Amino acid sequence: MITHLPQLDERQLARQIQHLLDEDLIPAIEYVREPNPRDHYWVMWKLPLFDARVVADVQSEVNACAAAHPDCYIKLLGYDRQRQTRAVSLVVHQP
Repeated sequence: MITHLPQLDERQLARQIQHLLDEDLIPAIEYVREPNPRDHYWVMWKLPLFDARVVADVQSEVNACAAAHPDCYIKLLGYDRQRQTRAVSLVVHQP
C-alpha cells in the first residue's frame, strides 16, 4: 500500500539497522494501523533507542512491536543528533 518495494527479510533488516548504528543515528520505532499520506504522525513504540549499540537490540524491539501490533505498519527511523531531524525512515513490517 505505501511502498512498491518488497518487505525486508531478517538479514536485509539487520544490514539497515547496522547502517543506522554506524552512522551514529538514534533508532526509533513507530507504528500505525492505517497509513494516510496526509497524516504524518505515527504512534511511537516506547522511547527512541538511545542506548542501542548492536543490531540485536533494535531488531528485538522491532519484533516486539510487530508481535504486539501484528495488524499495523511498522516504521524504523534514524534520528540525526547533529541536525536534530529524522535522517532515515523505512517501513520494516506490513500487515
